[in-house]
Amino acid sequence: MTRRERIGVGGMHCSTCSETVAEALEAIDGVSEASVNYATDEATVEYDPETTGSGALYAAIEKAGYEPRRERRTIGVGGMHCSTCSETVAEALSDLPSVSEASVNYATDEATVEYNPEVFSIERAYEAIEASGYEPIEADDIDAEGEESAAERELHKQRRLVLFGGVLALPFIYLMSAMFTPLPKPEAVGGVPVGWIQFAVATALMATLGREFLVGAYTAARNGTANMDTLVAVGTSAGYLFSTAVVLGAISGDLYFEAVAFILWFITVGNWLEARSKARASDALRELLELEADDATVIRDGEETTVTTEDLEVGDVMKIRPGERIPTDGVVTEGESAVDESMLTGESVPVEKSPGDEVVGSTINENGVLLVEATNVGEDTAIQGIVRRVEEAQSRQPDIQRLVDRVSAYFVPAVILNAAVWAVLWYAFPTQLHGIAELLPIGQVGGGPVAGGVPVFEFSMIVFASAVLIACPCALGLATPAATMVGSTIAARNGVLFEGGDVLERVREVDAVVFDKTGTLTEGEMRLTDVEAIGGAARADGGAVAEPAPEESFVLSVAASAESGSEHPLAEAIVRGADERGLELADVTSFENVPGKGIEATTDHGDVLVGNRALLTANGVDPDPADGTMARLEREGKTAMLVALDGAVVGVVAAADTVKESAKATVSDLTGRGYDVFMLTGDNARTAAAVAEAVGIDDGNVRSEVLPDGKADVVDSIQADGTRAMMVGDGVNDAPALTAAHIGVAIGSGTDVAMEAADVTLMRSDPADVLKAIRISRATISKVRQNLFWALAYNATLVPVASLGVLNPALAGAAMAVSSVSVMTNSLAFATYDPAEAYVPLPLRPVAALRR
Repeated sequence: MTRRERIGVGGMHCSTCSETVAEALEAIDGVSEASVNYATDEATVEYDPETTGSGALYAAIEKAGYEPRRERRTIGVGGMHCSTCSETVAEALSDLPSVSEASVNYATDEATVEYNPEVFSIERAYEAIEASGYEPIEADDIDAEGEESAAERELHKQRRLVLFGGVLALPFIYLMSAMFTPLPKPEAVGGVPVGWIQFAVATALMATLGREFLVGAYTAARNGTANMDTLVAVGTSAGYLFSTAVVLGAISGDLYFEAVAFILWFITVGNWLEARSKARASDALRELLELEADDATVIRDGEETTVTTEDLEVGDVMKIRPGERIPTDGVVTEGESAVDESMLTGESVPVEKSPGDEVVGSTINENGVLLVEATNVGEDTAIQGIVRRVEEAQSRQPDIQRLVDRVSAYFVPAVILNAAVWAVLWYAFPTQLHGIAELLPIGQVGGGPVAGGVPVFEFSMIVFASAVLIACPCALGLATPAATMVGSTIAARNGVLFEGGDVLERVREVDAVVFDKTGTLTEGEMRLTDVEAIGGAARADGGAVAEPAPEESFVLSVAASAESGSEHPLAEAIVRGADERGLELADVTSFENVPGKGIEATTDHGDVLVGNRALLTANGVDPDPADGTMARLEREGKTAMLVALDGAVVGVVAAADTVKESAKATVSDLTGRGYDVFMLTGDNARTAAAVAEAVGIDDGNVRSEVLPDGKADVVDSIQADGTRAMMVGDGVNDAPALTAAHIGVAIGSGTDVAMEAADVTLMRSDPADVLKAIRISRATISKVRQNLFWALAYNATLVPVASLGVLNPALAGAAMAVSSVSVMTNSLAFATYDPAEAYVPLPLRPVAALRR
């Protein structure tokens, strides 16, 4: 059976492109035919879904150098109880035509689907989730309309079950109390034997609290898997069926209905506490969206009017008074004020804003009236982008989770097999095993078939139920996603956005940090600092000009006139400097930008060159007369540019970029932690050396005169010996280098949240946040390891205890519930971590305090 699928393809420019894509698709095993239409930017593929899937098709198109069109959507999923459940849902969604990737996060009760919008059907996705035995929830985890998230729905459902189950468990609480107190223990109530009453109540519990586990176990079995529901269903069913057989007189023995009741109720309480923790963990993102303003005051046709934020349009001019939230992203057109951006960047000090400055929606205007032109509205705002990035980070799990998932896939069958083996052994060798159990330094809860006089078959059933119920795959399944969920939220609160949990894990692996200079270690805003006139320069035709040296104002006018057609930061600094000095600029008749060298222009002054030595030499102009001036300015860390007019040097102009206040401390901290710190820049060696010295980077780690398209090559050379480098740049000019690095970090403003080339986006233009990213990565993976340690230690300790027959099934069920709750609690305790300091696990904090 073949499947036909249409895929939109971007980046094709001619029929050769379409042929390249078609060949790439037809090279995939299972693809019988691929037709690519350049005119419609669309590929039609026939393939065998048993052999290949949509993901392989998308990967082939990308590998060929083109862009398959796809979209991403989040779907709430209810009813999941462990990582096996999430794997089942992910497989069901991945099997859908058009779905290239599906990841399901058990900790957030969400599925993230990447799909082909040409053929994707959300209804079919819902059906696939339902068919796998779970509940699709249409509302996203964070919903602007206030609908319940998947986590909240699960919380409310579990709360109802806890209350209902608690009422039904009351008779068993009385019976248990009567065993250890003087309370009377009746044989019958209203003429009905107590055993039958227990049977009726236990049946009601199995039909309500137990139904969820029985249905889940059935669904898992139908899907060829086993999960936590399987363990609970098998354990409680064993106790329930044995006790029912006793009530019916089919066999003799004690009743274990109270154990069944307590097991179901304890585990349901655990599920409720777990759901409560999940809801709390996702509250941070919901609260972030709730900070959005409901209304905005806009000026239309010269009049102020109030509209809802949903009705805002790009270009609307908003009036924001002191104390009001800025409704959406925009640019200040009039007014000055300070804006509190702490909810966005974690920075408590308000940021001064004036005309031309960007502002971000949901931040607070402090003390002046601002007129702001809206630039992003609705789903395009920075705050919506932040939430999407954090949700994606939570849905993409670290590599360590893949190992856990593989372990979990075998965990439940192994537990059931272990329980069955020990039950048989206890049935076959009760005396010998009881003797071994007595030698262990643990209390005899069950009493044993020899010492307690319990029938051997009955005791074997107790061992089986306890060994099944004590094992908890939930704790293993929650260990990674719970910590990742909290870690990515901490990062967002502090202005650090990770693209995925896998990125969050890889950040801690870096050995070297490579900074682009401009805008990263420096402010990125060049200012004109020097204008030097040069006299007696030889012309290209052998004559001489400018004897004596021209006026500095003339040199600046020549340079600024030529640079007026350029948008380069250095050009802007020169033009701005001329404007500040009140100079008039000459008209430009021709202009050419020479990348990495400077500009060539013809103005009313004549033929002008402004740039480096290579530019002048290439045009036959001798730069030597300015060598001394150039060397002096470059030693001072300034970017110096030669100015030539009609074939001879007439002067030098220089601009400087201020080193950021935190740059030196950041480099010092990174170096002290053992990282190699590099700097890349297009500036000449002297200027680069001056900046490197100012921030504390070794001369040997400076790469100067690197053109934009050469930065990726430099990163590759740094990583050639196996070094894992983090490249920190502005996310635009540095995109190839960000992609080439082990980790790409884009450093920018609060509105720059969609830097596609970056693995990590820093919301502030502060290099110190690189340290925050590293600390959060280390802290989160440390918390993951803590969770995994306790989950594995719990199972490794208590499974053998239960197998040796010294644990009551009801206590085993309670312990199972406690284990998953403890993992969530440990993860939530991490939420208070401040990445301004290195993370120290609780047991090591006294030692760390002594060292300080």
